[in-house]
Amino acid sequence: MKKKMTDLTEQERINTLDMLYTAAASAKGRDGMKAFLRDLLTPSERVMLGRRIWIARLLMQGMSHAEISRKLLVGLSTVSRVEHWLKDQFPGYEKVIAELEKEMDRRA
Repeated sequence: MKKKMTDLTEQERINTLDMLYTAAASAKGRDGMKAFLRDLLTPSERVMLGRRIWIARLLMQGMSHAEISRKLLVGLSTVSRVEHWLKDQFPGYEKVIAELEKEMDRRA
């Protein structure tokens, strides 16, 4: 029987997320992470997460909501949601995007 997130106790949520974070951290390098995410997520989920990261990157570069919406063909509400996560709740985005920028510069 499927258990909804709202049905989990706080400790069950903590244990479940710890399992995810520990498994992700055990992936070695880009190829290891690529294989892990490919096996864990559907193609649609992978693209959705990648687009959120792309939106965050463009926001951090100063691109407007409208420009991002047109460029990536996403709704303004999606852009706003990512911006909210960037600014208010999830500093992990900023750290990852900073490392992504270094990697993209290295590749260029």
